[in-house]
Amino acid sequence: MINFNGQDGASMVGGSARVRPPRDLTDDPEAWPRLASADTGAEAVREISRRLAEALTGRGLSLRQAAAGSGVNRQAIADLLAGRSWPDVATVARLGAFTGAALWPDGAVVERSAGH
Repeated sequence: MINFNGQDGASMVGGSARVRPPRDLTDDPEAWPRLASADTGAEAVREISRRLAEALTGRGLSLRQAAAGSGVNRQAIADLLAGRSWPDVATVARLGAFTGAALWPDGAVVERSAGH
């Protein structure tokens, strides 16, 4: 369930919230992807990034190998892992298919209020 913290709705995806990279929507961007984000979209990207990093490390894959095997540009993978980009569905699907890892967040991502 998505909690909009009492708001009637959320800003449109692709709107002003996506001007900033997901890592910048956390309390400590340098701690990406370890610390949760209060922003629902950034939290979903953080979880995808965290799971992808675990999959690559666990399978002993380099960024170059992941790019070659998935068809996703190496820099796009690096930017996703670093929280510098908002990945599209096709990118996440290709990386998940190549690594065999479930990259999508389990269930709904809940927006957290600041400080939680």
